[in-house]
Amino acid sequence: MKSLDELKKIKERALERRKMSQESSRARVVVAMGTCGIAAGARDTMSAILEELEEKNIDDVTVTQTGCIGLCEYEPIVQVTVGDQDMVTYGHVDVSRVPELIEKHIVAGEPIEAWAIES
Repeated sequence: MKSLDELKKIKERALERRKMSQESSRARVVVAMGTCGIAAGARDTMSAILEELEEKNIDDVTVTQTGCIGLCEYEPIVQVTVGDQDMVTYGHVDVSRVPELIEKHIVAGEPIEAWAIES
């Protein structure tokens, strides 16, 4: 990198790629992976989500991670947004809950109110 202009071009290309990948997804899943989340099993939850989506041949969902959300008592925490619906934040999403979460919220578009965290 030789100049500020070159850095700006790199940033613009990266933002464009990110925008394109998000536009092609009908849903977004974010797993909280702060230290408290990891200690509560968020890595296993993330792996289970990726495996479940692959098993069901669902390839139009973006799965990402974030840091601490600030609700440590609810870890592992998963946030789900389907289409233009409001984001739903779920607490205590361990591996055993992943299949139901994928089936009900991602596939059927029906949030699981009993697991939702009021924030």
